[in-house]
Amino acid sequence: MDYQFRDLENKWQKFWAENQTFKVENNSPKPKYYVLDMFPYPSGAGLHVGHPLGYIASDIFSRYKRLKGFNVLHPMGYDSFGLPAEQYAIQTGQHPAITTETNINRYREQLDNIGFSFDWSREVRTSDPSYYKWSQWIFMQLFNSWYNVVSDKAEPIEELVRKFEESGSANIKAVADDDISVFSAEEWKQKTDEDKQRELLKYRLTYLRESTVNWCPALGTVLANDEVKDGVSERGGYPVEQKKMMQWSMRITAYADRLLKGLDTIDWPEPLKEMQRNWIGKSIGALIKFQVESSNLKVKGEIAHNLQPTTHNTIEVFTTRVDTIFGVSFLVIAPEHELVKVLTTDEQQDDINNYISLTKKKSELDRMADTKTVSGAFTGSYAINPLNGAKIPVWIADYVLAGYGTGAVMAVPSGDQRDYLFAQHFNLPIIQILDSQNIEKEADPTKEGKYVNSDFINGLSYAEAVPSVIQKLEELEAGKAKVNFRIRDAIFGRQRYWGEPVPVYFKDNLPHLIDESDLPLVLPEVDKYLPTESGEPPLGRAEGWHYSKVSPSGESFVGSYELSTMPGWAGSSWYWFRYMDAQNDSAFADKKAIEYWKDVDLYIGGSEHATGHLLYSRFWNKALKDLGYVIEEEPFKKLINQGMIQGRSNFMYRLIDEEGKGTNTFVSYGLKDQYKTTALHVDVNIVENDILNLDKFKESREEYANAEFILESGKYICGHEVEKMSKSKFNVVNPDDIIERYGADTLRLYEMFLGPLEQSKPWNTNGIEGVFKFLRKFWKLFHDDQFNFIVSNDEPSKAEYKALHKIIRKVEEDIERFSFNTSVSSFMICVNELTDLKSNKRIILQDLVKVLNPYAPHITEELWALLGNEPGTLTYADFPKFNPDYLVENEFAYPVSINGKTKMNLNISLALDNKEVEKLVLENSDVQRYLDGKAVKKMIYVKGKIVNIVV
Repeated sequence: MDYQFRDLENKWQKFWAENQTFKVENNSPKPKYYVLDMFPYPSGAGLHVGHPLGYIASDIFSRYKRLKGFNVLHPMGYDSFGLPAEQYAIQTGQHPAITTETNINRYREQLDNIGFSFDWSREVRTSDPSYYKWSQWIFMQLFNSWYNVVSDKAEPIEELVRKFEESGSANIKAVADDDISVFSAEEWKQKTDEDKQRELLKYRLTYLRESTVNWCPALGTVLANDEVKDGVSERGGYPVEQKKMMQWSMRITAYADRLLKGLDTIDWPEPLKEMQRNWIGKSIGALIKFQVESSNLKVKGEIAHNLQPTTHNTIEVFTTRVDTIFGVSFLVIAPEHELVKVLTTDEQQDDINNYISLTKKKSELDRMADTKTVSGAFTGSYAINPLNGAKIPVWIADYVLAGYGTGAVMAVPSGDQRDYLFAQHFNLPIIQILDSQNIEKEADPTKEGKYVNSDFINGLSYAEAVPSVIQKLEELEAGKAKVNFRIRDAIFGRQRYWGEPVPVYFKDNLPHLIDESDLPLVLPEVDKYLPTESGEPPLGRAEGWHYSKVSPSGESFVGSYELSTMPGWAGSSWYWFRYMDAQNDSAFADKKAIEYWKDVDLYIGGSEHATGHLLYSRFWNKALKDLGYVIEEEPFKKLINQGMIQGRSNFMYRLIDEEGKGTNTFVSYGLKDQYKTTALHVDVNIVENDILNLDKFKESREEYANAEFILESGKYICGHEVEKMSKSKFNVVNPDDIIERYGADTLRLYEMFLGPLEQSKPWNTNGIEGVFKFLRKFWKLFHDDQFNFIVSNDEPSKAEYKALHKIIRKVEEDIERFSFNTSVSSFMICVNELTDLKSNKRIILQDLVKVLNPYAPHITEELWALLGNEPGTLTYADFPKFNPDYLVENEFAYPVSINGKTKMNLNISLALDNKEVEKLVLENSDVQRYLDGKAVKKMIYVKGKIVNIVV
């Protein structure tokens, strides 16, 4: 039988499913290995050929590790909460759960068709209440925790309460809000329960606070920074503005230093680690207090009430260049800074209001990225330099962010280019502070030279000046040394329906956790998936959705639930633990399962998650470790970022008439320069080797039914270009189509063959035929020309052993270093060599089946069974052991020539002398046939090179 890939692939996929071949247990004498893919959001479009790239690589590695004797956990699930399903619900009224279920079924069908060795018994879906029950539970643990700087870890909030009861707030070193109160133990005890809860909220790892957020009115929700591009939402392209809202946040800043140090302990791509380092942004410097000139202050009514007693006359600035304080010529505060209302004079009010309105239209990322535009507005107020009493104007500008540092910067135009441009634009002083500075054309941030125009540090070097300035600031109580981080606490809320409900109710305007016994808090039904008429999130539409409880004193009350839902990253911040014990109803994972699997050994996914999912996951992992629930500090030991498979677009060239209008005539690529044309994308699925299928093109749209063509040699040749794979470019290739035509094994091998895993590469269907032919040639090794199974039990030759052991070594080395593409070409070479050797030896072919199995599991399972092995046992067979002795060059394939014309190759031992070689050659039956009875005059033998017979 010829290679019937459709039948045998269906056969083995069914076998694996029925026999749960890849189901793994949480205990084994084998060493464990945990391989994980970043789970997908199940979109309605399904998979295109670019999506499975990482999955195929991880599956090859998982299958290989099983063959190497490891107990491999290789699960799959779905990150199934998301905006697309909710947007579809808004448009159609269909519940997001229905859309999500349909999409998941489509994904599952496509994943099964590719032959992945996932343990589907552990499948998770973040939108399933049995899963998000534990997302809610983890939220509760974080709410009930604080970060103790002394122990450098999170601890139960009860421990903080105990410290307050014993000694008040004295000696408490915690990562907390800036406005924490100072009180004694007695004063704490005198506080009401409400006041105690308000104070504790300033310490909790998850808390409510007014924050500046990316608000998208069209989507009706807050977006994360990585969901905003160029001032609009990444999904839908809707305008996004900056807005202050009461929001749930998570105190990831408490872990900033540990997140930074942890990067040195994990095997991740250096560019990605650098992205996280920059995002965390540790800087060592000083905090400086600039007093505001009191005559400028406009403190009255509600504004004064909302400010702390001492904050309305002080602007705090963090700087890493405290040595430049004498070069400060203005201060800049963020447009959202709470002091803007206080500092703005009546004369400047209109300018300030207009500027704030413009700023709201930009995302924080856009504001940070735009280094060329100079803009700002003067508040009308001045501050005083604490070291020399200089009067400094206070401005607002969008390049300063309220959430980073103190939301204010001291501007030193001579040392910072952005400040330099700002000062030039608004005609502000530029003060030279180092004798080596050259500031005629641009800022000079040098630290070389001696200070000038700098009061008591004149003549000092940088190393001498810094401690002197800090000492002086501390003496004046005007500043102190400080370590700062760029990272900010993570917004943890969405004003949407399709997300995890937050397990919180409100009493007296304070948040309280629901009882654990009431988990999961399930999403209620709503009539529409839009905000309410009064602007509340969609959950405000749920009828009777409130929390009823009886207090210990017997008093019953009803509290309103939190109406926001958790953000998209909540469910993905711990999901690898759920795979360890996916069916557990009493814990997010059993402690023994966590102790066995520990962490993820290999994680494969995209680098676009560097400052989102990958950072939040590390944060949650560390918090869970602090609280004693998990044992490892880092979740993912090794991370590989797979590259993108780009689309290979095809183009047609529409003829333009004399009036500049498009016609229904299309010019072939090689002739287009002879005409006036315009390029149009054409569906790559009706193009083969850049040749357009004219009939299918005419059938594709009604407007093309009568299209005419200017052809080359009777063919329409399309142009091509490498672009991102997308529907709009008509270059999306569905893996189902490839599998239907060539089979899943061909798809798997070809995706690896395209190039190194980490690199982006274009999809080009033109090359897939060669991979398919390779599999047919591999199949032929086991069959004769009539496709009868002809495997022999004879002893293989040295050449056969050599071909086998070359591929064993090559594949083992390649897989261990994730160089899958080079293995595929080596497989082709090996099969060619064995074909030339007419090899059909069981010893050779059985081991070759094992080696190829991770890449092409269907064909190898079939051949494994044909070789007489029990079906299904290939998955847990032993990977062949490489024997270097077979690669020792103790013979050479000599080209044998007669009168200078090569006739054949003959393997001859390198250990033989000239006479022995002459005897061996002349007695060879093939040589005798070529001599045809002619007398041999002489034989020329060059060891390791040639044999030439002269007749």
